[in-house]
Amino acid sequence: MQRAPAFLVLLLSLLYFGAGTLAMRAAVAQEEAPPSIQGPHIAVLVPLKSPALGRVADAVRRGVLEAQRVHAGTGLPVVVLASGEDPYEIIQAYEGAVRAGARLVIGPLTRSAVSVIASSHLVSVPTLALNAPETDVPLPYNLYLFGMQVEYEARQIAQLAAQQGRRRALLVASESPLSKRLSEAFRVEWTERGNQIEDEFQYTTDIASLSKLRDMLTIGTADVVFLALDAKRAKLIRSYLGLSMPVYATSMVHTSDAALSNFELNGVYFVDMPWLLTPDHPAVLSYERLDPAQANVEFQRFYALGIDAYRVAQNLLKPDSEFEPLDGVTGRITLDRDRRFTREAVPAQFVQGETRLLSDPSAP
Repeated sequence: MQRAPAFLVLLLSLLYFGAGTLAMRAAVAQEEAPPSIQGPHIAVLVPLKSPALGRVADAVRRGVLEAQRVHAGTGLPVVVLASGEDPYEIIQAYEGAVRAGARLVIGPLTRSAVSVIASSHLVSVPTLALNAPETDVPLPYNLYLFGMQVEYEARQIAQLAAQQGRRRALLVASESPLSKRLSEAFRVEWTERGNQIEDEFQYTTDIASLSKLRDMLTIGTADVVFLALDAKRAKLIRSYLGLSMPVYATSMVHTSDAALSNFELNGVYFVDMPWLLTPDHPAVLSYERLDPAQANVEFQRFYALGIDAYRVAQNLLKPDSEFEPLDGVTGRITLDRDRRFTREAVPAQFVQGETRLLSDPSAP
């Protein structure tokens, strides 16, 4: 007779905690489910549910919402659609947004996702993809490309080096696909301007091979070096290039504002966005800055990308109007004939570990 109440208490406890677990799961599912908004809006399709990309996707989301706060624009509400990286899920989210009344879609964010959208035959509203497809394919009529493709920076660096009187380049690249794309972008722009590629060097950590690189520069005829490398690799190579040879790179070498971190890159020319190099620029001052202690350089770049994506989107929503060059926080934005937006970044140089604009009279 005494065991019955104890059994009843245990049964009630299990039922209580089971119901609580179900309620918690339902709440989480409701948070992750795409919002059921019907009517005209701007949809932002980013991989917030991706373990690898969720942080940068959140930076884009925050940037879009910050630009919406500053600019009234068309007045359309912004709806954020959280996806993963699965192609089928991305297609479903895109179709759902259009059916719900999206007038424009910002996203997706990755090269693979943009490739899926580009080949889906579903692009029926203006869509501002935040990357380029994995292969160079004709774009659907309403699909526009905008992002932080550093290939454009490589071409700008080639232009800068040519303007400074350089004519014979030595390319340094690694085996990574991105490094190869950077090297090829520089090569195309460089040779189209009538300049020469004197030699190419495959990135390595082998001391004997790096010594040969130094010898190549000493006895060769190259008058400029382009590093198609990230910051870590560029720092290792830099010490073998000497101080008399002009060295150029992309924003990939700019990963910190700490002078001690950049000291090994002394003298290297590069380009980067106004958001990071000219915080006092009028185009930048309008927006709330992120706390540097909580947002590294990569997060800052994607936040700036979200700001400019919203501003570009507002221009695309204007009926029958040509896109005028936009003075954005990621650079001066222009639209090519093939619906690709390009960014002209800010040229700078590392001087004693600090970044100096080339327009700064104190820069050598």
